[in-house]
Amino acid sequence: MAKDKISKPVEGPALRVLAIDVGGSHVKIRCGDSGDERVAVSGPKMTAAEMVKKVKAMVDGLQFDAVTMGYPGPVLRNRILAEPFNLGAGWTSFDFAEAFNAPLRIVNDAMMQAVGSYNGGRMLFLGLGTGLGAALVIDNVCIPLEIGHLPYRKGRSFEDYLSEASLEKRGRTKWRKHVFAVVKLMMQAYRPDYIVLGGGNVERLDKLPPNAIRGANVNAFTGGFRIWTDPRLTL
Repeated sequence: MAKDKISKPVEGPALRVLAIDVGGSHVKIRCGDSGDERVAVSGPKMTAAEMVKKVKAMVDGLQFDAVTMGYPGPVLRNRILAEPFNLGAGWTSFDFAEAFNAPLRIVNDAMMQAVGSYNGGRMLFLGLGTGLGAALVIDNVCIPLEIGHLPYRKGRSFEDYLSEASLEKRGRTKWRKHVFAVVKLMMQAYRPDYIVLGGGNVERLDKLPPNAIRGANVNAFTGGFRIWTDPRLTL
């Protein structure tokens, strides 16, 4: 991967950032604060190359100076560490900076939405989407978490109980019960000042657990922009 394109800072008061939110069901993009959201279908067979092709089609006519990509899996220092559970193959070896021909920062997709949701202090983010994403931000220091596939109950993982598939299988009442139980566990483990619940399925919660705030998917784009433009952040 072209390290110079990844790490090279971009300067200027009107930096145009393309934020890409890669999910198990959709790929969403937005270019700049005033840009419109554009969406393409992803799915379990979408490879890295196919994602890039879809994004390039969506950005036709748009101009950008830098790219932030939120990826649904572990990321360390701009490198994807493992293939995704809910998408096709080819992600760990793909040169995204070369493909987009722009300075690029890759973060876990939960981290991108967490950065956009952050309002100071010690915040835990849980993303209730196709899977379960998580991130911790402490005094502007961003810490990605990979808790989704840790054991939770009966030999099954947290994601097995909080994912979209679990919602469809167990129904809203049982799914919500597990959301509340997991939030309680995470409060005990990480001691955040507040928890932000994001992801597409947060709308399925009529009530929120104590000390929890409802997030919004648009915060993923805000996070993608802030990753380039907020000097206080440490990734």
